[in-house]
Amino acid sequence: MWKWLTGAIAAVAISAFAVSTSEAAFKLEGEPKIAMLQLATVNDGGWSEALEYARAKTEEALGVEIAYTENVPEDNSEILRTIDLYVSRGHNIIIGTSWGYGDAFLEAATKYPNVAFVNCAGETNNSVNLESFYARSYQGWYLAGIVAGHLTQSKRVGSIGGYPLGVVNWDLNAFLRGAQSVDPAIEMVGVFVNTWYDPVKETQAAEALLEQGVDVLGSNMSTPGPHLAFQDQGKWSVGFQIDVSDQAPDAVATSMVYKWEAYFIPTISAIIDGTWEPGEWGWWEGIDTGLFDVDPIADWVPAAAVADVDAARAAMVAGTLDPFQGPLHRQDGSLAVPEGEVLSDDGLWGMNFFVQGAIGTMPAE
Repeated sequence: MWKWLTGAIAAVAISAFAVSTSEAAFKLEGEPKIAMLQLATVNDGGWSEALEYARAKTEEALGVEIAYTENVPEDNSEILRTIDLYVSRGHNIIIGTSWGYGDAFLEAATKYPNVAFVNCAGETNNSVNLESFYARSYQGWYLAGIVAGHLTQSKRVGSIGGYPLGVVNWDLNAFLRGAQSVDPAIEMVGVFVNTWYDPVKETQAAEALLEQGVDVLGSNMSTPGPHLAFQDQGKWSVGFQIDVSDQAPDAVATSMVYKWEAYFIPTISAIIDGTWEPGEWGWWEGIDTGLFDVDPIADWVPAAAVADVDAARAAMVAGTLDPFQGPLHRQDGSLAVPEGEVLSDDGLWGMNFFVQGAIGTMPAE
C-alpha cells in the first residue's frame, strides 16, 4: 500500500506547522474543481477501493465532480507531474491517498498557495493550504476483536499485518485487546508479511496460523486468500478497509471498513465555503466521526457479540473506553500504561511492541 517503511511515522507527533493557527482561513479562488491521485487501481480490493467509494459518495453529497488518476506511484516527480497537470487544467482542490505523497504534496502546496491540498495518511507537513488526515483505526479493530472473542473456540485468534509500524501494530494489538475483553485468556498469534499486497504470502501466512490452532483471523491486508483459507477449514475471519464478506461469506464475520467520506464531505465543504483551517497536527479522528466501523456484522454472529460491540462503541464515543487504557502490559510483562492512564498519541504512533497475550515476535522496524 504505502512505501513509508522507515520510522517516519513518529513525525506525526513532532512535525512543524508552517503557519500560525491564527492566520485567516484558506480562501479558494474560483469555482471548486477537484482531483484525486490514487496510489493503485480503484478496484484493488482494499485501500484505494475504500477511497474510491468515498470519492463517489462525496460527489453525490456535494454535487461536484472529482476527477482521478489511478496508479500514481510514490515517486515525487510523478506525483508533482500529475499535480501540475491538474492545476494547469484549473483544478484547485487536490486529494492525495498515500503517506509516500507527503513530501511532494508539501512542495506542491508551497508552489501553488491558492490550491487546497489534503492527503490521506500523509506526513503531517501541514500548512495553510495543506492538511493530512488519518483514522484512529485501532478503535474499529477493538470492536472486531470483540466479535472474534465471541467466536473463538480455541481461545487463539490470529492477525496478519504488513509491516511492523505503529499504524499496523495498534490494529493488531487492539484486535487482541478487544478479544480479551470477552475472555482474558484469549491469545493472539501475530505475523507480518513485509508487504502491503502479496496474495501468495498472505495466504501462506493464513495457512500457517491455522496450523497453530487459530480459529479467527483478523487480516490487516487486502487479498481474499486468507479469508478463503479460513473458510475452507470452517473457521472465521475479519476483513479490512472495505466489506469483504462477498469473498468468503461463510467465514467473514465482519470487516473494519473505512468511510473516508466522513472527512471529505465536511472538509471540502469548508474549503468551498472559505472556512477551512488545516489542523496544526493534521486531522486524526476516531469512531465518533463515522470515519470507520465494523460493518456489516454477519447475521450468524451471536447476538451477545453484537450487543458487546454496540456497548463498546458507545463507550468509546462517550470517552469512557480506550482500547489502550491501563493497566496495559507489553508481551514481556512489562508495564506500558499504568492503571488510570491511556497510551498517549506519541505512544500510539511509536508503538513497537505486542501487548500481553500475543504470540510471535515483533520485528525491528
